Amino acid sequence: MNLKGTLPALILNTLAGEPKHGYRIAQEIKAKSKGVLDFKEGSLYPALHGLENDGFIESYREMFEGRPRRYYRLTEHGIKQLEQERDQWQQLSGAVSLILEGP
Repeated sequence: MNLKGTLPALILNTLAGEPKHGYRIAQEIKAKSKGVLDFKEGSLYPALHGLENDGFIESYREMFEGRPRRYYRLTEHGIKQLEQERDQWQQLSGAVSLILEGP
């Protein structure tokens, strides 16, 4: 599976708890995957902008240590999308497991 295609779902899931800035989103994905998924700025920020353009997340600026930092949070539309993404992942991963585990 193309891991780049999973990034939007991973971002939505990471934002389910609380708003986060881009670097923290990337670090949480990397940590939770035990270093396997390490998305760089070149793929993370375009995905964030796409999710924002689609209305799944919204951003706002807040000062942190004297510098502005952009935070992202889920919208109601994003919460519904995350539920759909989780359902689709369960179906897909279950189907792939059936194929790979069989003779």
